[in-house]
Amino acid sequence: MNADAALELARTANKIYAAKGKKVVVFDMKKDPPDDETLRKAIVGPSGNLRAPTLRKGKTLVVGFNEDTYNELFG
Repeated sequence: MNADAALELARTANKIYAAKGKKVVVFDMKKDPPDDETLRKAIVGPSGNLRAPTLRKGKTLVVGFNEDTYNELFG
């Protein structure tokens, strides 16, 4: 999925968890949505595509893998 489609998908979520290594950034898309560039840096990889793995459950989007986040949300 290219960057534009990834941003479109992200804008439909209420909450986004973007994991890079041990760091997880949480975006509350209802209360304080980030600008496109901030969101793009968090969810799009160097290839220009949506980072993997990406999981959507309801209105929650998880991009990247962080075991603690997966256990907390889906545990």
